[in-house]
Formats: sequence, C-alpha cells, structure tokens
Amino acid sequence: MQTNDKQTLIKTMDIQSNLNEVRTQLPPQVRLVAVSKFHPNEAILAAYEAGQRIFGESKEQELSKKQASLPADIQWHFIGHLQTNKVKYIAPYIAMIHAVDTYKLLAEIDKQAAKCNRVIPCLLEIHIAEEDSKYGFSFQECREMLDTEPWRELTHVAISGVMGMATNTDDQAEITKEFESLHRFFTELKDTYFAHDDRFKEISMGMSHDYLLAVKAGSTMVRVGSKIFGERVY
Repeated sequence: MQTNDKQTLIKTMDIQSNLNEVRTQLPPQVRLVAVSKFHPNEAILAAYEAGQRIFGESKEQELSKKQASLPADIQWHFIGHLQTNKVKYIAPYIAMIHAVDTYKLLAEIDKQAAKCNRVIPCLLEIHIAEEDSKYGFSFQECREMLDTEPWRELTHVAISGVMGMATNTDDQAEITKEFESLHRFFTELKDTYFAHDDRFKEISMGMSHDYLLAVKAGSTMVRVGSKIFGERVY
C-alpha cells in the first residue's frame, strides 16, 4: 500500500471513529448534522460509509458541487447565513434551512420552493449569544415577525423550530444559560403560534465544543464538524 493510500485509510478510520464516538453520546431523539463545510468529498464519504446521512454546509457554491457529485440519499442542511439571491440554487434539493433570520428570507424560500413544487423545512435563527457578530432574531423581533408578517400564508415552507448558537466561551454556566433560554423560547413559540402544528418540533443547538451541554438543555439536533472531521481546510 502506497503512502497516500495509507494516509487516506487512516483519515477514514479516524473520521468513522470520531463519528461513532459522538453518536454514542447522543440520545435517540437527537439527530446529528455532520458539519462538512470546507471538508472534501472523501471526508464526507468516510462518514457516509459509516451510516451518516445528514450533512451541514454553509456556502452555496461549495454545497452545489458536493450535492452534484455525492450520493443522492444525502440530506443536505444549509446551516450558514443565507443570502436571498442564493436560495434559488439550493431550493430544488435542500432538506432543511437552519438559519432563517428575516421574514424576507422566509418569503423568498417559499417563492423558490413553490417553483420546485416542494415544501422546505426551515428553522428560525434566534440570537442568544453575547457576541454581536452572530445573526438571528432577538426574542422580541421573532415575536413581532410572527405577530405582524403574513407567514401563515406561505404554503411552501414549514417553520419547523428554532436554531441558535451560544457564546464562544469556556464558561459552561453561560453556555447552559443561553441554551436553556432558547429551549424556553421554543416552548413559548410552540404554545403561542404552533400548538397545532406537529412540524414545529426542532431545537437546533450545540456544536463541537458544546453539544453535550445543548443535549442536556433539550436540543433535538446538534451540528458537529471539527469533532468528527478534524480542523477545517480553508
């Protein structure tokens, strides 16, 4: 076996071992999104061969290339900040959009999904972190959007829950507080706006450094990248 083949085999085994380690830590009701952005097809295939089917990407051009060249049964989740002019490119195949942070974006997803005769599940991104650099509705902005915008008239999107990112800190108490605040807000939205909508059920929170805290706080979906694939190659 040549050196490059050995390196590829070792990398594949590392990815699959890391993936299985994460899986064993997740309860059955929590789904794993393997964050594959900036990682090559070979890394994704290593996880795919170990049974992983949900992958997260955040750049439309990179995602489109991967979607065209990788197995058709992969469920692609868009987890980054999505520009409205990029929605049309991913609407034909995207399985879920995690970071809807304006009504304008939600309406554009509905418009493009209608052209594809699809209903696209979407999560409302909520700003729970201390950092101003993160996107998302404040709690009050989200309430106002649901109170004032005609989102109920959109027939090709399904608002399926909420998504949030905690502050990038080593302070586990702060991270837990933020995750718990998102869980409470999810419950408020469910009771107030989605009580009769079974599709509204997801809380996407938790990444490589804090997913165990997120699970304890009630996450239903964690987005784990470097813990599985190693550091990204930009």
